[in-house]
Amino acid sequence: MDPLSEFIRGITRDNPTFGLVLGLCPTLAVTTSVENAIGMSAGTAFVLVFSNLFVSLMRKQIPSTVRLPIFIIIIATFVSIVDMIMEAYSPSMYAALGVFIPLIVVNCIIIGRAEAYANRNGPFYSVIDAIGISTGFLLVLMLIGGIREILGSGQIVTFGHTLITLPINPSVTTMILPPGAFLTIGILMAIINYQKEKKRVRGE
Repeated sequence: MDPLSEFIRGITRDNPTFGLVLGLCPTLAVTTSVENAIGMSAGTAFVLVFSNLFVSLMRKQIPSTVRLPIFIIIIATFVSIVDMIMEAYSPSMYAALGVFIPLIVVNCIIIGRAEAYANRNGPFYSVIDAIGISTGFLLVLMLIGGIREILGSGQIVTFGHTLITLPINPSVTTMILPPGAFLTIGILMAIINYQKEKKRVRGE
């Protein structure tokens, strides 16, 4: 296996949102802004990298009959670390993400990669896979969060810095509400599926 191709696969073909269609609950809930998207992605990346690593290291010692409960214990350990660190050092982000930080424990992305990849591969490639999947998740959340934030408020503000301002008047406040999340991800998925179908027809 090529490490670079394994990394890129997590961004493209196995992208958790548009490729595997996993983790849609936090994707829809926290992408009201780019800042929230970055925070959620960072927490998920930490848990995914270390859970993949430990599952891979312990895969030969874990009986197959109890592997899922063991995976959840490993994942929950790192989720607890993220939860405590974020509450201590970034209380505003912790409040904004709310229940979706502890819910990383049951995020299908984390459990899915532990079962489908880390449980079958060595530590090095399991970490590469986790980094690729995390990068793909980050890019998707930032894209959706950016679209919703710019259309919903007319600007993108990240960690106290205004990155983009557009003269949208009036702003489409629906975009930062739940319907805006479904609308945004639905349009993006339709575009991606259309491009995939065009490639399939051309035989690429």
